Amino acid sequence: MIFYKIGRESETIDIKDINGEFIAAGYVSSEELAEIADSFGFSSETVEACRTANSMFRTGVEVYDDYTFTELRIVTDGEDDCIGVYLMKNLILVVDITDRDNSTRMGFINAVQRFPAAKIKSGKTVYAFFESMISDDTQAIEQMRNEISEMEETVVSGSADNNFNRSLLEMKKKLLKFHNYYEQILDVAETLEENENDIFDEDSLIYISNLTNKVTRLKDDVDLLINSADHLQDAYSSFLDMKLNQSMKVFTVITTIFFPLTIIVGWYGMNFQSMPEFAWKYGYIYVILLSVAVVTALTVFAKKKKWF
Repeated sequence: MIFYKIGRESETIDIKDINGEFIAAGYVSSEELAEIADSFGFSSETVEACRTANSMFRTGVEVYDDYTFTELRIVTDGEDDCIGVYLMKNLILVVDITDRDNSTRMGFINAVQRFPAAKIKSGKTVYAFFESMISDDTQAIEQMRNEISEMEETVVSGSADNNFNRSLLEMKKKLLKFHNYYEQILDVAETLEENENDIFDEDSLIYISNLTNKVTRLKDDVDLLINSADHLQDAYSSFLDMKLNQSMKVFTVITTIFFPLTIIVGWYGMNFQSMPEFAWKYGYIYVILLSVAVVTALTVFAKKKKWF
C-alpha cells in the first residue's frame, strides 16, 4: 500500500493524512482495499469486483455520489493485467488485481511524478495515469502497420506460404484486442467527461477531453489496420483461387494434349480383322510414332496459344 501527496514535490503520505486540501494518489492490492474501503465509503460491490480479474474489456463504469469506479483490463506484451480504479475529487486510487510484470505499478509511479506542479488538477493526474497505459501504443501500432505491409508484399509477390493465413488471423486477433482496449478506455473517459458526480472542475475536464481525443485517434488507427487486414484476407483468398485456377488450367491442357491418344488406343484396341495396319509388321511402331506426333503437335499448338 502506497499513497502520494501530489504537489511541487510528490511525497509519500499515510492514509490518515489524506484530506481535501490536496490531490492524493494511492496504489493498493485487492486485499488492502478490503481493509480501507469503509474509510472511503466504497461500496461492497466494487470491492468484490476487485477480488478477481475480469476477462472482458467492456466491464462498464459505475458512478456514485462521491466517486467513480471502473475495472480495467490492460493490454501488455504477455498476459493482460487488470486493475480497479477509484476516482474522487481529491484522490485517484488504483487497485492491483493482477500486475504480473509490475508494469502498472511503475506506470502509476511515473504518472504521479510526471506533473510536479504546486496546484495540480485531479484531471491532470488522471490523464497522466491513463496516458502511461497507452504511451507505447503508437510504436506498437506502427509495428503492426509495417507487418501488414510486409504481408501485402508477400501476397502480391505470390510467395505466401501455408502459414500465411494463420499469421493473418493472429494479427487480426491482436488488432481486435487493441480495439476493445481503446473502447474500454473511451467508455471511462466519456463517463468522466459527463462529470455526473461533479468530481472534476472545468480545468480538469480539459485533460479528460484530451485523453478522449488521444484514445480516439489510436482507436481510429487500429480500425484502419483492421480494415487493411480484412482487405488483405480477401486478397489472399483471391491469390489462392488464382493458384487453384492455374493448377486446373495446367491439368486441362495436359488432358487436352493426351486425349487424342485415348481415341487412338480405342480404335486400335477394337481388334477388327479388317482394320488398316492390323496385320502390318510395322503397325506397332506406326501407332507409337503417330501418338508421339500428335502429342508433339498439340504441345506446340498449346505453347503458341500460351496455354502454359
